[in-house]
Amino acid sequence: MVQQSRWKIIVLVLALVFGVLLAYPNVLSQSQKDALPGWLPKNGLSLGLDLQGGSYLLLEVDVPAMRAKRIDNMVEDARVTMREGNFATNAFQREEGGVVVTLANPAQQDAALEAMRLLAGGPNQQGVQERAASRLGNDRIRYAFTDQAMSAMAATAVDQSIEVVRRRIDSLGTRETSITRQGADRIVVQAPGESDPAALERVIGQTAQLTFQMVEDDPELINLALQGSVPPDSVLMVDQDGVTPLLIKKRVLVSGEQLTRASVDSDQNGRPAIGFRFDGVGARRFAAATASENIGKRFAIILDNRVISAPNIIGTIPSGQGQITGNFSIAEASEMVNLLNGGALPAPLKVEERRTVSAELGQDAVEAGALSTAIGFVIIVAFMFLTYGFLFGGVSVIGLLLNGLMIVAAMSLTGASLTLPGIAGLILTFAVAVDANVLIYERMRDEARAGRSVIASMDAGFNKAMGTIIDANLTSLVAAGIMFVFGAGPVRGFAWTLTIGVFTSVFSSVLVAQVLLAWWLKSAKPKKLPIADAETVK
Repeated sequence: MVQQSRWKIIVLVLALVFGVLLAYPNVLSQSQKDALPGWLPKNGLSLGLDLQGGSYLLLEVDVPAMRAKRIDNMVEDARVTMREGNFATNAFQREEGGVVVTLANPAQQDAALEAMRLLAGGPNQQGVQERAASRLGNDRIRYAFTDQAMSAMAATAVDQSIEVVRRRIDSLGTRETSITRQGADRIVVQAPGESDPAALERVIGQTAQLTFQMVEDDPELINLALQGSVPPDSVLMVDQDGVTPLLIKKRVLVSGEQLTRASVDSDQNGRPAIGFRFDGVGARRFAAATASENIGKRFAIILDNRVISAPNIIGTIPSGQGQITGNFSIAEASEMVNLLNGGALPAPLKVEERRTVSAELGQDAVEAGALSTAIGFVIIVAFMFLTYGFLFGGVSVIGLLLNGLMIVAAMSLTGASLTLPGIAGLILTFAVAVDANVLIYERMRDEARAGRSVIASMDAGFNKAMGTIIDANLTSLVAAGIMFVFGAGPVRGFAWTLTIGVFTSVFSSVLVAQVLLAWWLKSAKPKKLPIADAETVK
């Protein structure tokens, strides 16, 4: 096992070359990295939130609010379907998961049920039937989400929210942001280097739900609404100035889901405005909403339950593009464009916890981590030299250096962030690497005490220690895997660093020792094992 093998030397040299190639960008400035040829790696080791400073947000997806909103839309869809089919109704009773429609004429139940089933549609792309219509008694129809759709709603909302949050933060130019799920309905956002947590929270927290809805201009209905009698298919809001009441139809004509692009434009007076363009479906709906029968009426452009504008329809708009005007500043229009292009959140996000880590605290953590790493490394080196001498101890130190190089290279390659617990994991892997060498060397001593030759002692040392080394590192891997799967934030950083370190420490401590000691054995042809006790050496 201590024989010099060509493949071991090749593997060791390749590990050294790739380790240097992947790790050396960490010692370059940004301008030096930019000047490198495109084929060379440029990614450096990124520092986590606790080392670099930044913002931490714990968000909770408001799933009940999302369900309530979807059921509202479902009620309005049922109402419109009954009206368009000329089905007389007595009541629309909202319930958990859907709506129960009570027909005025039970004889219409079959036809009404068929219309509602057409509204429910078929299974989605995943083969899940989301909505279903069923008969209740002789005069009622239940139109509701299926149990499978209701249970999947929360998980889908969290997944979609993570993607939307990621796109919005990317639009800010914030780098190396960590966005992870925590539990069933929570999201953890860590933005290292983000100096304005308020801006981050403002951008993340806005739902950015854009809808176009008709405005009811009947003065009598508006007066009744102001007195508290709001029609069931409408909602009372105020205009963009916050003064004039507007009675808005609940039915959404076109929504931001059909939006393909938003941009900062200028209106006819040169003031900042928001230009938008719909996809094919949105363009057809927008053209239908501005068709001739609606000319002269008003529609409201609503963003996050706030009326942005309520213009008159003066003609059909078949192109599917338009402009939202208002009293926007350039900064407000740009931020709104980023939100719209990032997509609407499927559900509101509630900030459960917010923390800011200052750069000064991060620098203190970096210096403390670097100092502790250096002290730990020096102690390990001193121990190995004092216990096993400069030859065997030196081999272990070379293995440690290669181990550190490979860890930095692997973390740079994978884009992993180094956190304070990650530094602890790094120090721990140094100890694990040395532990493997201690096991090997002590087995060699035992074999030498038993009267074996130098080569036999060394060979037995590697062979008999490997089982213990593999068992110990498998245990560490299992523990790291559990922490990575069930942990979050710094715990996952520690687990990731430990996992990388387990592989690199075994590789470096065993392979480096085998190659270097085999070379020494071949060139020096020793008569005794240097680390063996003097009285037991033969």
